[in-house]
Amino acid sequence: MGKNILVIGGNKGIGEGFVHKLMSYSDVEILFVTYRCRETAQNLFNLVDLYPQKIIPLEVDVTQEGAIASSSKTIQSHVDKLHLVINCVGILHEENLFPEKSLKHINSDNLLRYFQVNTIPTALWAKHLMPLFKHSDKTIFAIISAKVGSIEDNRLGGWYGYRASKAALNMLIKNIAIEYNRVVKNTTVVALHPGTTDTNLSKPFQANVSPEKLFSVEKCTQQLLSIINHLTPENNGQFVNWDGNILPW
Repeated sequence: MGKNILVIGGNKGIGEGFVHKLMSYSDVEILFVTYRCRETAQNLFNLVDLYPQKIIPLEVDVTQEGAIASSSKTIQSHVDKLHLVINCVGILHEENLFPEKSLKHINSDNLLRYFQVNTIPTALWAKHLMPLFKHSDKTIFAIISAKVGSIEDNRLGGWYGYRASKAALNMLIKNIAIEYNRVVKNTTVVALHPGTTDTNLSKPFQANVSPEKLFSVEKCTQQLLSIINHLTPENNGQFVNWDGNILPW
């Protein structure tokens, strides 16, 4: 039996990198991939044309619980179990949104936007996907977080909304891991820090990043998949760095 996998946010950046990497895995049976809108998902649909029996695209606005619930039901209409879920959706900046350097830059609408995209969807996915984790096979639920969401590691301040939304995400992940350990015991839930990766998300902030610490998408996804493939139940509820070290919450 092959593996059924879901990549949430697989139409660009790290998510798209995961899709390309996973398509090279011979044991992948079906790969479900979510995207937000067709206009920005052309690369994904090019892959769908190449692998029509293997990739199932799902249009999902992760800020809407109804969309998450509906897509989860669609997945259940195709398979009765998932073996790997990777949530890659995240936002750092967009047209009217940019990390705050100080308190005077805080805007309540922007704070809400960070939480709507970075934080809340993971809990909703965990809620609606749970039936697909109720099986005896080893399963991984991995969520891309960020080291700047670590409260203990915060030395510089700033980036209020992004830091807070990722710190809150980390708490949700820890909670989910504890509950899943009771009700879907074979599922390991982890937060992953990918490092600074050469994507549109990090592009405005790459100037001060040394070349050896700026990862290509291919290197980033290769490193994270290596970690995912070596996770054990003891890693449940942990925050894992791209190099395999455990990060402080």
